[in-house]
Amino acid sequence: MVRSVKPFLMFQGEAEAAMNLYLSLFSGAKIVSINRYGPGEVGPEGSIMQAELSIAGETIMCIDSPVKHEFGFTPAFSLFVDCDSEDELEHLASALAEGGGVLMPRANYGFSRQFTWINDRYGVSWQLNLP
Repeated sequence: MVRSVKPFLMFQGEAEAAMNLYLSLFSGAKIVSINRYGPGEVGPEGSIMQAELSIAGETIMCIDSPVKHEFGFTPAFSLFVDCDSEDELEHLASALAEGGGVLMPRANYGFSRQFTWINDRYGVSWQLNLP
């Protein structure tokens, strides 16, 4: 039987910076665990071998891939966030879009009061919603 299912974000040397951004933006977010590559291991020393980040009680796994690859993140997979207020949605949208991009500008699209879809500077896609 399956024990768990978690989003898994594979970075190329930016996992720690991305996790620090998310920790700074989401109240109560925390690092659950972090394992780094040591000397002589397959990944660059000190980079993220495997980490777990908790946001709003949901666990997200992160790594720095020791294997270089030509693909990155795609908006076809995103993290969906229900916000408590318009101010919170605006703050998150503004911070996450910095250095990234807006896929859908903040507006009422009929399924919620406010919604925006953002790619952050690391390529991770976020749907921010105000139900």
